[in-house]
Amino acid sequence: MYIDRPAARFDEAFAFWSAVTGTELSARQGEHGEFATLDPATGDAYQAAQAVGGDGGAHLDIDVVDLDRARRRARDLGATLVADHDTWSLVRSPHGLAFCLTTGDGGHIPAPVAGPDGSLSRVDQLCFDIGPSGYDGEVEFWATLTGWPVQRTGRSEFSRLLVPPRLPVRILVQRLDTEREPGAHIDIACSDAEAVATWHESSAPGACIAARSGW
Repeated sequence: MYIDRPAARFDEAFAFWSAVTGTELSARQGEHGEFATLDPATGDAYQAAQAVGGDGGAHLDIDVVDLDRARRRARDLGATLVADHDTWSLVRSPHGLAFCLTTGDGGHIPAPVAGPDGSLSRVDQLCFDIGPSGYDGEVEFWATLTGWPVQRTGRSEFSRLLVPPRLPVRILVQRLDTEREPGAHIDIACSDAEAVATWHESSAPGACIAARSGW
């Protein structure tokens, strides 16, 4: 999973993300130094950083065994191939959500991060935010592409893909109230959401509590 942030604010943004995820930012990689990984103290890295020219967001990387076959499969399902490289491809879903197909074999899920009071948290979910007209098609696309079953939740605006437990990131698809460009946001699972939010606000650079809800 990639956290995409404006290049001009890369260092500031990932000082925050390193703090809240208990990770260390690796040395920059890529032709323009646009990539880095967020390395955990234990387990394997599953979060990465990318400097982008726009406002940023988040996108999913899907590790596959056969990249050529995965590309063909995505295109057959209505996706658009944006860029093709030896070990990865940038693709857009039928409704325009960007993601990457990559080669890899997963790894070991890192332990949760413990706050000062013992509260635990971990980045555990990527939520796709889709306008009403594209919602059903996106759910069908992702379920067919991955082979993961769809679980309807107790709220009609959410559908969950049943990602295998060995993978570190769950996938939720959210139907927005109004039409807009598709996007994605990161969810952090917490043993005590209020305690973790307070800890983040007091210790992570630039953090503030923007709103509270029943989640």
